[in-house]
Amino acid sequence: MTDTPEIRPNSQKARRVLFVAYPDVGLLDLTGAQTVFWAATKAMEARGLKGYERVTASLDGGLVRSAEGLELQTTRLAGCRPSSVDTLIVPGSPHMASVLDDSAPLVQWLRRASGRSRRTASVCSGAFLLAAAGLLDRKRATTHWLMFDMMNQRFPLVQIDRDAIFVQQGPVWTSAGVTAGIDLALALVEADCGHAVAMEVARELVVYLKRPGGHSQFSALLQSQTDATSAFDELNLWIAGNLRRADLSVDLLAERACMSPRNFARLYKQKTGRTPAKAVEVLRLEAARRLLEDSASHVDQIALQCGFGDEERMRVTFQRHLGVAPRDYRKRFASRGLHAADALAVPASTAAGDRKPARADRR
Repeated sequence: MTDTPEIRPNSQKARRVLFVAYPDVGLLDLTGAQTVFWAATKAMEARGLKGYERVTASLDGGLVRSAEGLELQTTRLAGCRPSSVDTLIVPGSPHMASVLDDSAPLVQWLRRASGRSRRTASVCSGAFLLAAAGLLDRKRATTHWLMFDMMNQRFPLVQIDRDAIFVQQGPVWTSAGVTAGIDLALALVEADCGHAVAMEVARELVVYLKRPGGHSQFSALLQSQTDATSAFDELNLWIAGNLRRADLSVDLLAERACMSPRNFARLYKQKTGRTPAKAVEVLRLEAARRLLEDSASHVDQIALQCGFGDEERMRVTFQRHLGVAPRDYRKRFASRGLHAADALAVPASTAAGDRKPARADRR
């Protein structure tokens, strides 16, 4: 299958992306997504096609001071005809509670403009402004994980997805905190310009992983760094870099941590909420997910590389944690064509193993 850009009917005309700025807007919320569309424009123009016209606008125009203190030059929203806007993007703010108190004119503009642009998206807490405009009523949406409770209290009609990196509900898109706006923008670019352009942008921006929207906001390694004391940070990083080893036992990990096995096992669970064995399993699962999405390695090779030993053990782990087999996971989330290549290379009898019912968890 040839991986070519999917060119939409209006591809010979630059799509206008309007970024809404306001006092105390989050700088990276805005510029992260902007940079994605800038890089996509370069990629499209290299193909002889139009990219994106990027406009930053505010209610009054002129200089707008970001939450970080940098002033942004903006045009007036009143001068931006909503029907000329392809994509309307609303960044968030670390001071969203106070922003909402003064948001009535902006919310009114968003309510009118959203219905006339092709799609509307928010980054991080920008979802609160969409919710205030009624654009998320009875819709699934996400925002920064620290603001879930605030969203539930202020806008109870919003169906909060507490795990997703980004969510699409018809023409309305929302994303999780800060850098998830880059994932959202990459998804929008892929929808417009095709997989090849989106991946070219991801490579240029040195994005480690172009995450599908259904991914959790929390990686296992990040969660361990959040929950544990710094004493285990180095150990967890070492585990993540040595998942192929079959001997990641409590004894070995305790030795790495310079502790007795008994004391290590007790303290590790106390600080992280997981036993060492469960932590290793979750890190292996996360590594396997990344490889299934972005590598052309066969499923059995991924099982070995991530330390599962064989595909069957990996399948049981996937079923227990995700409710889906590795091959089915790849079909849903992989970069285009990877699951097809794997299916061709693995005997049918092996592939059929993924269709076995999940074993009951007796642990």
